[in-house]
Amino acid sequence: MADSKRDYYEGLGVPGTADEAELKKAYRALAKKYHPDMHPGDKEAEEKFKEASEAYEVLSNPEKRAKYDQFGHAAFEQGGGPGGFEGGFGFDMNDMGDIFGDIFGDMFGGGASRRQSNGPMKGQNIKTTVRVKFEEAVFGTQKELELPLKDECEVCHGTGAQPGHSPETCPKCNGKGQIVTTQQSLFGVVRSATICPECSGTGKVIRYKCSHCAGTGYVKSKKKIQVVVPAGIDNGQSIRIRGKGEPGINGGERGDLLVSVLVDKHPKFQRQEYDLYSSEPITFTQAALGGTIQINTIDGPMDYNISPGTQTDTRITLKGKGVPTLRNKNVRGNHYVTLVVQVPDKLTAEQTDILKQYDAATGSTARRSTDSGGFSFGDHKKKGFGGKKK
Repeated sequence: MADSKRDYYEGLGVPGTADEAELKKAYRALAKKYHPDMHPGDKEAEEKFKEASEAYEVLSNPEKRAKYDQFGHAAFEQGGGPGGFEGGFGFDMNDMGDIFGDIFGDMFGGGASRRQSNGPMKGQNIKTTVRVKFEEAVFGTQKELELPLKDECEVCHGTGAQPGHSPETCPKCNGKGQIVTTQQSLFGVVRSATICPECSGTGKVIRYKCSHCAGTGYVKSKKKIQVVVPAGIDNGQSIRIRGKGEPGINGGERGDLLVSVLVDKHPKFQRQEYDLYSSEPITFTQAALGGTIQINTIDGPMDYNISPGTQTDTRITLKGKGVPTLRNKNVRGNHYVTLVVQVPDKLTAEQTDILKQYDAATGSTARRSTDSGGFSFGDHKKKGFGGKKK
């Protein structure tokens, strides 16, 4: 009964104002999720697939959609369902090829790209790599690459045929670029398409090939390409240079050049996203007395004041001294520096004597300070509240 059926728009999960692209996108997702071939023996999935297919069959047809919008399911009650749905799909299986191409390959027609393979198609992308230094990745740079690229043959002007001749319509596929077969299935008649082996999907054959390009229509030559590496790029990220890939087919635009960036490691700095990490050695005297130390940053050396009693593994934050962000090179991450107290491994006699005197003066006992987490020396105790010793 019409009253027991689910609303078609609700079944596809789209609003009543959905256009053709929205309908197709919604149906593609549901068909991929519930197709019986993906769930053998699952009756619930089969019913959901049929429900979505019936809804799409009606709503994708302007005439049927108008009737449904006016009369609802009652518009199709006498016909046993829209388009005779119970006996198979009522819509063109060519459309199914576009929807199911990414799920089942050529099972339903091989997708829109196969059906239009003899039309203009964008050329293939080319992938390559470029190596940069750590500092170049941080601040940006420009590199020059030399790559073998295809250009249109000057003799045949890209046709692949000898001068005075032209490509001919493929007799095997009649210029369609594909061989189509039909077969009966559980859900009706299914069209299956494969690329024509004679013309490789172009719909054209070349009987008299151009000797200059061997019938390809293109010749290779080395080209120099400037690659702008933006500040803040990280290892493994890619730069897209449009129109520097393979030439298009049948008048299509060129593909793109995808340049993957390989960043050299730095002997001192480590990077995590836009933050930098490093360690800086300080002397025992600097740690004890405090003062100005010099820290190496990606921008160069800078002075930094440390407090007396600085402990080893103390981390300081240099805000805005990290890596520029890709969105805005004026916004930078932070630089985190871990201070490491260096204990001398070789002492002169005089230095040894001074340290012994210091040790004797402090009582040669090290205790962990309760307020700073560091160590205090000697048997003296810190004063607490009221001037009492702890």
